Amino acid sequence: MSIYTDAQEIIHSALEACLPDQAVRRALEGKELGSGRVFLVALGKAAWQMARCAAELLGPRLEQGVVVTKHGHSQGDIPRCQVFEGGHPVPDEGSFRGTRAAMELVQDLAPQDTVVLLVSGGGSALFERPLIPAEELAQLTSALLACGADIVEMNTVRKRLSAVKGGRFAQLCAPAQVYSIVLSDILGDHLDMIASGPAYPDRSTCAQARAIAEKYQLPLSGQARALLDQETPKELDNVETVITGSVRELCSAAAAACQRLGYETHILTDQLCCQAREAGSFLASIARTHGQEGRSLAFLAGGETVVLLTGKGLGGRNQELALSAAEGISGMENALIFSLGSDGTDGPTDAAGGIVDGQTRGKLAQAGLTIHQVLADNDAYHALEKVDGLIRTGPTGTNVNDVAVVLLKG
Repeated sequence: MSIYTDAQEIIHSALEACLPDQAVRRALEGKELGSGRVFLVALGKAAWQMARCAAELLGPRLEQGVVVTKHGHSQGDIPRCQVFEGGHPVPDEGSFRGTRAAMELVQDLAPQDTVVLLVSGGGSALFERPLIPAEELAQLTSALLACGADIVEMNTVRKRLSAVKGGRFAQLCAPAQVYSIVLSDILGDHLDMIASGPAYPDRSTCAQARAIAEKYQLPLSGQARALLDQETPKELDNVETVITGSVRELCSAAAAACQRLGYETHILTDQLCCQAREAGSFLASIARTHGQEGRSLAFLAGGETVVLLTGKGLGGRNQELALSAAEGISGMENALIFSLGSDGTDGPTDAAGGIVDGQTRGKLAQAGLTIHQVLADNDAYHALEKVDGLIRTGPTGTNVNDVAVVLLKG
């Protein structure tokens, strides 16, 4: 098989292994959910897939449910559930409508009732009831995305400006019990940061939020600054939480596929957290170091990089990583590098990531493009599109960070 065929097989196998269905099933089968009514709230990019499985397992015990996922990620109706689609990475009116429906669903519950809460990445934008005007929240979110803040810094600020983040949704559910099943997209699986922790005690502090606002010179109104000084819940006595998936599983699944295809495989890290173009350059240097050894090798790095916006183009962190790597492996005949977002959407695009080889830079040059200029414009999407370098999977139904893979064919 060609190295491109190998890459497609690795992508397919890794995503298939990380679908949340079996994980939700393990978390719910045999679980005692109390003697009262059972309600379902699912939020995030994987919400529809998780909710469909949960609704099937709960059967007639499920009274009602609310599902809030990203535009284009719903695949149809779910019995006894309202399904909403909202904006990501910037919340929109769809996000707000879905969240209002969830808040109404959990009003006036009894101690014997249970809320099954399904949480996945993307929930910070999709599950939102802002305490500041929506326009200000959109501007602040865009500023956080543009300045290079990582997801923990972003969520430390956002949860203080919300009526449902930082453990506050669990408070709204009380006195009912909350059984939270979490698909992690945060490095280290910090439960208070995944989807901004709607049902988990918040470990971040007001001082940290203020420091982040100062570090990035965020455009905050007086109202928003006052909210940064209001502490979030530090204890919740009505919540039980289980983690069902993470980037470690994504890396392990991709590594297993590499090994099946005959590659000597090395997982470099599952904690990759730096600027995307720096990660791409680093992975390319690994390819150059080992490219002449005559062996089939695979090097994997999982995590979540960031993009510092300097231009007005279109792209995402995985596309930018791949394009940066193309510079470093230019001219190599046996090398390929791809980077993939497990949810199937990389940035505000229809691509899941990017894939490049030793000929990518030359093809771009023939089209009148230099990688340096494309990266300065943050326009990786259009550049990769010109050289068939986009990975398109469509919404995958899962969300467990990203994986980048270096393949060297011996």
